Amino acid sequence: MIADEIRRLAAEQGAVILAHNYERPEVQDVADFLGDSLELAIRAKETTADVIIFCGVDFMAETAKILNPGRKVILPVQDATCPLAEALTPEMVREARACHPGAAVVLYVNSTAECKAEADITCTSANAVAVVRSLAEDVVLFGPDANLAHFVQQHLPEKQIIPLPPEGHCPLHVRFSLSDVEAGHARGDTVVCHPECNPDVQAASDLVASTGGMVREAPHHAAWTVLTEEAMTYRLSCLYPEAAFHPVEGAECEDMKKIRLEDVLHALRTGEYEVQVETAIAARARHAIERMIALPR
Repeated sequence: MIADEIRRLAAEQGAVILAHNYERPEVQDVADFLGDSLELAIRAKETTADVIIFCGVDFMAETAKILNPGRKVILPVQDATCPLAEALTPEMVREARACHPGAAVVLYVNSTAECKAEADITCTSANAVAVVRSLAEDVVLFGPDANLAHFVQQHLPEKQIIPLPPEGHCPLHVRFSLSDVEAGHARGDTVVCHPECNPDVQAASDLVASTGGMVREAPHHAAWTVLTEEAMTYRLSCLYPEAAFHPVEGAECEDMKKIRLEDVLHALRTGEYEVQVETAIAARARHAIERMIALPR
C-alpha cells in the first residue's frame, strides 16, 4: 500500500509529515500531525525532524522553512498556492504604512514570505483577536482577509482595524451564504462558520471559529453544519464519531486538494519540491512569526 511505503520512507529519512485540516482524508491519515495554521506553525518550529513534508499550500510550507532554515522543507505539489495570499503585495503594505504612519501591521499567515517580511507581527484565524489585542497601537493595518479583519473589529471596537486590501477574501469562504446557514438550522444543526466567511454569515451562525477552534468546540455539540472546506468534517468525524458533521456540498479548495498520496510518496523518494526562501526575507519574516508564537496561548 502507498500509505505503508510513505510511513516506511518517512521513518527511514527522519521525516515528519505535517498536514492541514483541509487536506484529502487519505493524506490526513498518513500525517504525523494535523492542525490549523497556528498549530502547524508551532509544530514546524518545535520539530527535530531532518525533513518536513508539508501537505498544505505554499505559504504554509514557506512558514515552516522560515522557522527551520537549516532543515529541508518539501511541498509535494509545486503549484499548491492560495489566491488570498496572492491578493496582497509587499508594495501594498509599504504604501499603506506611508498613508497611516504609526499604525501596526498585522498579517494573516495566509500571506507570502515577502509580505510577512513587511509585517510587525503575524496572526492566524485562531489567534487574530489576541494578537491585535496585544498591540499598543490603536490603528491596525490588517491583511489580506477583510472578513477576518471584520471579525477582529467586532471583538475589539476600541481599535481601528483597516483591512488591507479592502476587498481581500478567500474565494471558498465567501461562497457560503445565509441560505447555507438556514439549511443547517432547518436540519436542527448548530451552524459553525470560519471567520473568513462574509460578515452576514458570521452574524447568522451560532459559532465563528478557526479550524482549531472547531476541534475544541465540537465535543459540546451533537450535530454541526460546517461552513468551511469540506475536508474539515472528515477530521471532526474521526475525532468525534458519535456526532454528526455536515459539510456544504461542493465546498472544496482546489489548491488544498492538489496533494495526493502519490505526491507525498514522490516527495519522499525524490526530494521534490524543496522550498527556499531568500535569507534576508526569511530573517525579517521570522521576527513577525516568532513574535506571534511567543504570545501566551
